Amino acid sequence: MGAKIFIDGEAGTTGLQIRDRLAGRSDIEILSIPQDKRKDIDTRAELLNAADVAILCLPDDAARESVSLISNGTTRVIDASTAYRVDPNWVYGFAEMDKGQSQAIAEARRVSNPGCYPQGPIIMVRPLIEAGLLPPSFALTVNAISGYSGGGRQMIAEYEAAGDNASHFMPYGLTFNHKHVPEMTAYTKLTGAPLFVPSVGDYAQGMVTCVPLQLGMLGTVPTGEDVHAAIGGHLAGLTDSFVSLASYEALAKSPELDPQRYNNTNKMVLHVFANDAQAQVLLVAVYDNLGKGASGAAVQNLNLMLGVDVHTGLAD
Repeated sequence: MGAKIFIDGEAGTTGLQIRDRLAGRSDIEILSIPQDKRKDIDTRAELLNAADVAILCLPDDAARESVSLISNGTTRVIDASTAYRVDPNWVYGFAEMDKGQSQAIAEARRVSNPGCYPQGPIIMVRPLIEAGLLPPSFALTVNAISGYSGGGRQMIAEYEAAGDNASHFMPYGLTFNHKHVPEMTAYTKLTGAPLFVPSVGDYAQGMVTCVPLQLGMLGTVPTGEDVHAAIGGHLAGLTDSFVSLASYEALAKSPELDPQRYNNTNKMVLHVFANDAQAQVLLVAVYDNLGKGASGAAVQNLNLMLGVDVHTGLAD
């Protein structure tokens, strides 16, 4: 019999997407909670403790409650909330972040699934800091756009109800304390929080995260090729990666930067653009906020924890 998986919060956007990716697999058994018992603590506790792996698709406080209900020493957890993303007792579930990260996830009892927005900046900036091309104190800016599915069921309903009157581009988080900033800061290895400006577009899913770099202030100014090589060197050291790096070339625009380009996949593609004469570089990551940004990442982490082919159930 396959591993028993319980998705606590399976009726939400992330939970439903995970269910879709797990459908038809013979190596697992899905434990499902009756609709009228979804808020019943005793029923949830029973299923959480019966599972080999529990995947939590819940608000932060509810996720913490679910973890507290696990009384055995065997149930492993993947938490998709922000509750544990910078907790040192949990393994951060971004397999491509470090060479040994996939192994750490495979061996972990507690895995915090990463946020959608931070993954692009982390995989692009962290290698530059590790290579010494950027100082940890660098004043970083991150601009990003996501489909409205990133806002969950309420935002989906609002956009779909608005129809042609929906906002085509809406920056938000303008107090600059977005819930993803702590993990973005910690895992890029920055010593200070980046200026993060997220926005939502009038489309369902897909994401682009952009990191502009003004490099002229540095004592030693890296070229665009230096930056591209550092990111490429990091990716070259990974196995079973869903992240790739586009070739380095001068382009005024590119259809590859369509935020919906990799929808319904677990793929992430990175780009480096530069003007060396002006000491300016732009880093861009394109991926699906519901795929690699959320549910796809959770299934990738589950595959690692179960010791099966990491691509199982995932389109890349």
